[in-house]
Amino acid sequence: MKNRILFAAALLALVSCTGRETVTDTPSPATPDFSPQGLARMFTQLPLEEEHLHEVFNAVGHSSDNGYDEEYTMNCLVGSPGAGVGDTPQARAQSASECTNPLRNLIRDYLEERPGTRSGDADAMLEALARTDFQLYWPYSENWDGESWPIITFDPGYGASTNYGYRIAKGENGLHVVDSVLVDEAMAVDHPVWVFNNNSDATFTPLKVVAPGEAAAAAPSARHRQLLMTSFQMKRNYDSWFGGASEFWIKCGSVEGFNASTDAELKLFYPSVTDFIIVVKRRYVGHDLPFQAILVGDYTSQLDKVVFMITEDDGGTRTSWKCDVMVKVQSKSYGLTVDLPYNEKDDMVWRGQLSTHFFEEEDLVRGRFGDVELVFELN
Repeated sequence: MKNRILFAAALLALVSCTGRETVTDTPSPATPDFSPQGLARMFTQLPLEEEHLHEVFNAVGHSSDNGYDEEYTMNCLVGSPGAGVGDTPQARAQSASECTNPLRNLIRDYLEERPGTRSGDADAMLEALARTDFQLYWPYSENWDGESWPIITFDPGYGASTNYGYRIAKGENGLHVVDSVLVDEAMAVDHPVWVFNNNSDATFTPLKVVAPGEAAAAAPSARHRQLLMTSFQMKRNYDSWFGGASEFWIKCGSVEGFNASTDAELKLFYPSVTDFIIVVKRRYVGHDLPFQAILVGDYTSQLDKVVFMITEDDGGTRTSWKCDVMVKVQSKSYGLTVDLPYNEKDDMVWRGQLSTHFFEEEDLVRGRFGDVELVFELN
């Protein structure tokens, strides 16, 4: 609470709350503050135009279409204006060509005007910004009316649900009115809010939701029985809304194509782990999301129990959970130990063994695992 009060006081000192069009003349420090809080403040001092709203909107939309959160990383903003995380080189080039005066130009001009900046310093600073893991997150961007200007804020950390933000509006003479307001998730649903936070998923390729008509194309080969996860439902959001969507790691330990008939042949088989990440946006709480994820690619009747684990990614030191995959050889059960890795700060949603009889109960089997529901198919 103390930090929040200090930040509020700082905002009141820096901005006008009268509604009159003002421009702050507070001198900038010699070294740019590329923290989430510093980026939020810097963006309020940029001469934003409508094209920049659309640049951010298009970028977060591309990221979302690619299976990521509604995010515009600093790497994309500097290196590929208008592009989203996961875009192909062709898509990145196309997005860049559509930005006539991208945000990175405004940032470069802002940095060049800072006291003590020498020739070439601004480009070096931009490169440094691109190497950070910070991003602009626009929750509920699909609700944008195409005209409203955003409130700009940052993730205050500590699981906070509210923070102070900068309200941006367009004045008659082209200047921005900067005002401080208290921001929460309900406001972000109805009004555009840009949140500067840390990116944690850009280095991974998440599994995409299956669009209508794609399920048949993604169906597995008839040569093998395959165990699939076909639906995922999140019952609650796991992180503060400032942090964005929930990233779930799903891991399944099994023995592919197990068909040993003797103890000696048993030694020829080793367990393997299938793992993938899915990003579930906050608005999808309580909704079934269709997927076509293969958990076991070559499923045999001698596979008795698989090891299954779901975590929500929160980072930390790498560790693992050891558990046995169970197989049958001439009616005898054997355990093969497998390690399922996770991070010590991750939320452990569910872990345990799943009997193959569970998957054979119906064509589509629904199960509750902690605060998520999954649908499996064995075909």
